[in-house]
Amino acid sequence: PEAAPGSVDMSSDVLPKKRRRTRIPDKPNYSLNLWSIMKNCIGKELSKIPMPVNFNEPLSMLQRLTEDLEYHELLDKAVKCESSTEQMCFVAAFSVSSYSTTVHRTAKPFNPLLGETYELDRLDELGFRSLCEQVSHHPPAAAHHVYSKQGWTLWQEITIASKFRGKYLSIMPLGVIHLEFHSSGNHYVWRKVTSTVHNIIVGKLWIDQSGDIEIVNHKSKDKCQLKFTPYSYFSRDVPRKVTGVVTDADGKAHYVMSGTWDENMECSKIVQSSHASTSSEGKQKTVYQTLAPKVLWKKYPLPENAENMYFFSDLALTLNEPEERVAPTDSRLRPDQRLMENGKWDEANVEKQRLEEKQRAVRRRREAEAVEALEEGKDYEGYIPLWFERKVDPLTGELICVYKGGYWEAKEKQDWDLCPDIF
Repeated sequence: PEAAPGSVDMSSDVLPKKRRRTRIPDKPNYSLNLWSIMKNCIGKELSKIPMPVNFNEPLSMLQRLTEDLEYHELLDKAVKCESSTEQMCFVAAFSVSSYSTTVHRTAKPFNPLLGETYELDRLDELGFRSLCEQVSHHPPAAAHHVYSKQGWTLWQEITIASKFRGKYLSIMPLGVIHLEFHSSGNHYVWRKVTSTVHNIIVGKLWIDQSGDIEIVNHKSKDKCQLKFTPYSYFSRDVPRKVTGVVTDADGKAHYVMSGTWDENMECSKIVQSSHASTSSEGKQKTVYQTLAPKVLWKKYPLPENAENMYFFSDLALTLNEPEERVAPTDSRLRPDQRLMENGKWDEANVEKQRLEEKQRAVRRRREAEAVEALEEGKDYEGYIPLWFERKVDPLTGELICVYKGGYWEAKEKQDWDLCPDIF
């Protein structure tokens, strides 16, 4: 009910939360034979195969990367931890939480165009702002930088390597995730696990995560080893199980982590550890006595009607909402993705081909410039990202794209002259 004229409505918060959309158009029912496209692709690098939007969801890879922040409050809580091993538990739970959206999300995100950006400015609402930029096209690589006024900064550059293996598809995200807490200087580093999409040809697609994540705090030398157990039809184990142990610099175990990557993670403080009898393989097993487990993370329920909206979470539904003042390279302005979201798939496919051809033309021009420079004995710089720069990562020794600044200032002034025309 609206407030009566002249009366003051006191029900809203001091800082009114911006109303975000809670739905997108239902997914249209198009049929398409996947095999007719896939049979020519066995063994090929997946990013080089022109795919119709029928296999996509209406979000770009940059928006998917931003979705890793859905459970950012775990990092806000981690800031307040007294001990670094306890903080590690929250960081570990956060690293697992980014997989929770994938369990039903079998469609692929749009592969961003070179120079495409995506910002999520939730500084007033949630305390953080995030910026992604597509910094390389082959292999596709995205750089990401997040600043939170709650006291942490996260940055990553992720390259997706994918291989089609006939029955299944392996997706291997390469690159390192960095997370630094401002007041303590605790600096965490980890990598993502492999995702596998099963039943590519026949049956219902399903996704699994498997492998190990080692999280290292480079300041305190604490570690967390997380194990993602691959799904097995014959196992009595809980499916999608994740287990882990948090140890300090001396290798002493402080916490046991357990849960699943699609539902929840908890930690239990270790009060005593003892070596049990040797197992059949000759390995010595450690038995931990712990206090009662504490739930750190629980997946939010999906919005109603999610099955008709690509199984998007509440956050995912808002990511492609049109927004003013964003850079002209922002994923929200990408026309084929917008047409697809609006259910106009045939138009979206035509538009997707136009954009990809436009990108190829720019690349051919750049290659010609490189040849010319070479013939004249000049140096050729190659493609230079706009908001990120290549630097050697002091912790890993790898080259990584890090944020060099300037984006939010450009947004403030609405001065986008530097942005390439990619759409």
